[in-house]
Amino acid sequence: MTALSGVKDRIAAGERGETRIADRVVAKIAAQAAKEAIDEPPEQGGAPRATVTVHRGAARVRVSLELGYPCDIGRQCGGVRRRVAERVKALAGMEVPEVAVQVERLHPTGASAAAQGRIQ
Repeated sequence: MTALSGVKDRIAAGERGETRIADRVVAKIAAQAAKEAIDEPPEQGGAPRATVTVHRGAARVRVSLELGYPCDIGRQCGGVRRRVAERVKALAGMEVPEVAVQVERLHPTGASAAAQGRIQ
């Protein structure tokens, strides 16, 4: 038994290595969580996109999305922030001190879309 193998025997298995989750993986989790949080995604809208910066176990997230209009934009964005923070913490084990939500586009829905078609 060498001196090195004796040290390994005394170190707990969970402390011998480290698990690293790539930023792009956390971004995919965040984008999926944002998609789940939107009440009624617009038919013509694109899927939410996310970018993430991870530093010392904390993820700062920026989500870009499209919403149907009319809607309560503030409530929708608040729901996206909460859902993204919860899912990233649950699935990646990271704290999320910041979730910035950017609404890229509003898509008319229902009666608003019909009215848009009549205006020339």
